Amino acid sequence: MTGVYEHALGDAADDLHPRVRERYGIGPDDGVACVGRGRMDIDNGTLALPALYAMPARDLLFPETGTDVPFTVTTVGYRIDGYEALTTRRTFDFGDRQRRFDSVTVRDHENERLLDFLGRGGLIASELRPRVEDGALVVGGGRQWTRLGSRYLGLPGPLAADVEVRDRYDEGDERFHVTATVTNPLTGRILRYRGTFTQEFEDWETVPEEYRPTGLTSLPPR
Repeated sequence: MTGVYEHALGDAADDLHPRVRERYGIGPDDGVACVGRGRMDIDNGTLALPALYAMPARDLLFPETGTDVPFTVTTVGYRIDGYEALTTRRTFDFGDRQRRFDSVTVRDHENERLLDFLGRGGLIASELRPRVEDGALVVGGGRQWTRLGSRYLGLPGPLAADVEVRDRYDEGDERFHVTATVTNPLTGRILRYRGTFTQEFEDWETVPEEYRPTGLTSLPPR
């Protein structure tokens, strides 16, 4: 397995916990999907609530909060328009409704960078900056754009979101532990979820269309 994160990390990928490396090492030719199931605690910031109510329509973020919320994450690799890509679909079950947070991570091999397209249709594009800390994968964000078809409009600092995801494996409870935090300079915390999950691999001969973006005719400017 050689996935988009391994390309970005280079030799540092050797320092990942083997289970974390296995999780993020899914490549486009492996014919498998990684499915994790667990529970999350979710909170948000009150100043961000008006924007959060509009985001579920694009499977981006959401206003609901809760503790011990059932959670599923599905990850699968493939190729699109000549690029290696990894779709991550997170589903949160609040009982009376489900919320999704989708992202497509693309390897821009020409410019040696990772890009994340957030929400259905990739409304927001962001540079990713992965690193390894004590065997965990830590992913931060960089420049961001609003995607308008094949055009990209850069988001200035006050309008951009700062994202950090920490994913580690604990040998004691044999579970993955994840913390994801989204903040903004003006509103503070937008959304945070943290919890644990187990995972298994499923054979996928083909990647369903619903897990693929509609197309990437262009990438954000370098």
